[in-house]
Amino acid sequence: MSTAPENTAPENTAPESTAPGDALLVVGDVVTDVVARHRGPLAAGTDTAASIRRLPGGAGANVACWAAYAGCADVRLLGRVGADAAAWHERELAACGVRPLLVVDATAPTGTVICLVDTGDSAERTFLTDSGASLLIGPDDWSDTLLDGVGRLHLSGYLLFSEPGRALVSAALAAARARGVPVSLDPASAGFLTELGVGRFLGLVEGVDVLLPSRAEAGLLTGLPDAADAAAKLSRHVPLVVAKQGAEGALVARSGTVSARVAAVTASPRDSTGAGDAFTGAFLAALLTGAEPEEAAAAGCRAGARAVEGVGGRPPRAEEPRTEEPRTNGPRTDGPRTDGPRAADG
Repeated sequence: MSTAPENTAPENTAPESTAPGDALLVVGDVVTDVVARHRGPLAAGTDTAASIRRLPGGAGANVACWAAYAGCADVRLLGRVGADAAAWHERELAACGVRPLLVVDATAPTGTVICLVDTGDSAERTFLTDSGASLLIGPDDWSDTLLDGVGRLHLSGYLLFSEPGRALVSAALAAARARGVPVSLDPASAGFLTELGVGRFLGLVEGVDVLLPSRAEAGLLTGLPDAADAAAKLSRHVPLVVAKQGAEGALVARSGTVSARVAAVTASPRDSTGAGDAFTGAFLAALLTGAEPEEAAAAGCRAGARAVEGVGGRPPRAEEPRTEEPRTNGPRTDGPRTDGPRAADG
């Protein structure tokens, strides 16, 4: 990681207060997505025709943007990016209604994810990830004052896949508990969870109030093939579990029991990238308005359905089309996403 003088940390301009407010603070990855949409299997050893775009992404950044899109008036994002694309990402976040609190790393490039999207009926995707600067975010980038005026803290599970990120999670959880700010976490990646280990993950999320796994992540964390059984078991570790089920909606579980099954919203999928992030953002925005988890999960399913009908992980902007990264900046590097194929999965 770069030394302190080489990095530019954001100034926290939130009003000084230790009382919970109505803002959402998201801590997570900000990356550049290279989305390649192709139809059918890739042709090994030769060319496969595809439509390719560079777009802003990152699970944490996507959640923040969808929360703002869902109506949350004060959404803040703490993330780490390289100097190569910092200005572009700041502009894109601000245009979505998010206050960017980005630490600019002077040596590591911005993370990049190559998203391979099969344009068949499921719009399923595969990721190739170079986490870049997002992998280096750590406790030195955290300040307890970031929680001033915050009503909910959301942590991207990608933070758990690096030592500095795990230290940041520990510091943020302690600060949130001290202020009475509820904390949510999205496990983020079944692939990376396998490397981290189930026992280690469950130990790291102790103190989290809401867990938002995909079907695959819930199954991996419990060893149970049945989605409802998996959600119920996880809710013995975390007070509230909202398990995203893609085309089958979502499950809400508390105290070892599934309390609600929320129906999915019909969609015509083009690209499932970020569908789970959309669910999470809308879900958290609804909770901040006082909605019950079941009602918030329904809002999440609606956002997930909207997400799969576009390309990339961000919500649509009515005033202008989503911009691509300036080509003059060259290639970037980074942070992953969610795991399910459809409206509510992620």
